[in-house]
Amino acid sequence: MVQESELQLIGLLETLYNSRNPTRRWLHCTRRDWLIAKIAECARERPGRALEIGFGAGVYLRALAAHYNEVVATDVNPSQVEYVRARTADLANLRIEVDDITESHLPAHGFDLVLCSEVLEHIPDTRGAFAGIQRIIAPGGFLLASTPQRYSLMELACKLAFMPGVIDLVRRVYREAVFETGHVSLMNERQMRRALESAGFHIRQQFKSGLYLPLVAEFGGMMGMHLERWLEERLRDGPLSWTLWTQYYVAQAERSL
Repeated sequence: MVQESELQLIGLLETLYNSRNPTRRWLHCTRRDWLIAKIAECARERPGRALEIGFGAGVYLRALAAHYNEVVATDVNPSQVEYVRARTADLANLRIEVDDITESHLPAHGFDLVLCSEVLEHIPDTRGAFAGIQRIIAPGGFLLASTPQRYSLMELACKLAFMPGVIDLVRRVYREAVFETGHVSLMNERQMRRALESAGFHIRQQFKSGLYLPLVAEFGGMMGMHLERWLEERLRDGPLSWTLWTQYYVAQAERSL
């Protein structure tokens, strides 16, 4: 049975996409929309079987099921599996199960697409995670990954926001659920690229998004969000791109593993 605390966390994951705070909503919807577009692109080039590792609230499962013949979705949390399985029971080509990518029981070289969004930063053993992905992805298959940038303004602000006493103020400002990030393995761009290449992946596409400006995000409303978006466009391809929150990759596995 799903515990109340776990239901609250799942509820938070769902709320992020329709948050009353414009910046919070924009940050998460940008990531969701970019990844959904890439799911469709990858499927057109290489259809077949897809896997999502650490599906959270399941926001990508319907897009995956619409573009792939068979979809497997895994999470380490049995309660989360139970909750999302009930909410996606109408998707006949989707199978949801408990699995740990660092010790996966999934078949080797069985997936044409592996989606791993906002998961790597929660895994202490990132080397084991990449080794697990390398084992289960088919030769020439796609890895679609996103993870926060280690020194982004958002991650730096979170270190302050979750200090004792400060978190209560943050929750009053947002008037929504706010939980600690649980990020234990943040990587910068160089570390992420090295990890992908060491695991035998060729990076096909790369993207960054998510400029968070403290106080502007909390009190600037729609005007603040538009300012952040305008600045993000100008920072994305320059030397200050490390300030953006999320880094994204479309990477292709070696064709002979």
